[in-house]
Amino acid sequence: MSRRIVYFALVALVLGSMGATTGCQTVYGPQLGLFATPPIPVSPYFQSALENKAYEHERYERVPILGPITSGGPPVALDPPSDDEIMRALEKAHATEGGVPYLYTAQRDNVRIIVEPIADYVDPPRVYPLIGPAQLHHAHYKCIINYSETKHVGWPIPYTVNDEEAQEVIYIDHNHFHMVGNVDTGPGAEI
Repeated sequence: MSRRIVYFALVALVLGSMGATTGCQTVYGPQLGLFATPPIPVSPYFQSALENKAYEHERYERVPILGPITSGGPPVALDPPSDDEIMRALEKAHATEGGVPYLYTAQRDNVRIIVEPIADYVDPPRVYPLIGPAQLHHAHYKCIINYSETKHVGWPIPYTVNDEEAQEVIYIDHNHFHMVGNVDTGPGAEI
């Protein structure tokens, strides 16, 4: 009888060790108990908002630092605002971004964009923290957006409004820095 108990104990030990090594019981990463096991859903609205914020920061909210202004000609600004930047600024000003389905939606068609430079000037040199001596170059643009807009309202009374000659004016500023003085501060450069 004792041999039978030892046999069952050995079988139980082997099965227990096999169950522990299959990977079903192994969890990697921090353990928070019962609160970490279910996945946490994220609304597509918040995910899209975070992606848009990261995209705009990467593309349009940084101020580049260029080399010094060369003598012999007027300093020319960087590229004028792109169509993507203008439409994002328009959507941010109106805070529509498509609306809410079945309640309110707005659609823009036949978009025509006219970009006019307003001002292009350079500030005198000064010392900026974390940059050093530099000049701030300002470029101001007036963007005229002509489009046809269709608004669908679904509640409380469904109706549609068509505006064939909608026009918006948006002002966009592009600023960037130009270094002043000796900009070669790499290895071996004299300071």
